[in-house]
Amino acid sequence: MDLRSIENIVSLCKRRGFIFQSSEIYGGMASTWDYGPLGVEMKNRIKQNWWHAMVTSRDNVVGMDAAIFMLPEVWEASGHVQNFHDPLVDNKRSKKRYRLDHLLEEQKRAVLEKLWAAVEGDAPCPQETDHLIPHLVTALNHNRADSGALLQSAGVRDPHSGEVGDWTNARQFNLMFKTAIGPVEDSGEFTYLRPETAQGIFVNFTNVQSTSRQKLPFGIAQIGKAFRNEITTGNFLFRTREFEQMEMEFFIPAGENARWLEYWSQERLGWFRDLGIRPEKLRLRPHDEDELAHYSSACYDVEYEFPFGWSELGGVANRTDYDLKSHSRFSGEGLEYFDEKEGKKYFPY
Repeated sequence: MDLRSIENIVSLCKRRGFIFQSSEIYGGMASTWDYGPLGVEMKNRIKQNWWHAMVTSRDNVVGMDAAIFMLPEVWEASGHVQNFHDPLVDNKRSKKRYRLDHLLEEQKRAVLEKLWAAVEGDAPCPQETDHLIPHLVTALNHNRADSGALLQSAGVRDPHSGEVGDWTNARQFNLMFKTAIGPVEDSGEFTYLRPETAQGIFVNFTNVQSTSRQKLPFGIAQIGKAFRNEITTGNFLFRTREFEQMEMEFFIPAGENARWLEYWSQERLGWFRDLGIRPEKLRLRPHDEDELAHYSSACYDVEYEFPFGWSELGGVANRTDYDLKSHSRFSGEGLEYFDEKEGKKYFPY
């Protein structure tokens, strides 16, 4: 069997009891999966391996398990309400909807270069597609009123129909699932399903640090479900709306961020290799400036060469002191760390 094909991998996983389509007897729910007997054992072993590598084998990392539901103010403070969105476009002919960067990933190089010339003129076009696409997304966001026409004139094709699309202008789409709380849906009580596990760590920073008596540098780790209302799902398990994250936030004094970013980037790359993944199928890719999340000043992705191309397995980001400062400001609670050596309080990175 040719396991370079996603379809063959899905077929094999189903036959061997690794994974099944969710709600399969009712026709199946797209991009939603249930782990079978072998699948759940494999997943649990990976989680156990990660937990040992990140927590139990280290003296300066502790664990926690935060709730999925949090007050909506948490997501306002974190910036997710304002910033956690992706640009989407619709093809008015096929009625298909795409996340803009995913659509561009499906285009030929000549189309991307034509689009670059339309938005950036004579500026040198990046040679690597991984760098070119984020630049194009940023440029089209800045020219949102003309973005549909620019896509069409460059010959951007619909992956579904294979024909040049009649594209709408790009618009922003928030990726958080909103849900009602309590017995009456229209009572005004609502929250979000968490899009990442990290915020549970940040809001509990003082609780964990004081009870575990950790001193900088130290980390807080957890494993748990996260939810993102992805515009376009697919590629089997790679992009789904419900998934599990293994996440650790490592707190350090300001000024040591470059050293620790390098350290953890290499640690994470090494962990994937130790799982048995062939080194030539892995790479560490730095983010361009226009790829960075709203909270990040630098980031590396550990990427794997899938049958559909290079894509992220995990990321290591320098979040600076953004999260702790923001939660402290919104909540009115002090989340600073008291450094006994320095005799002062400050927000760690």
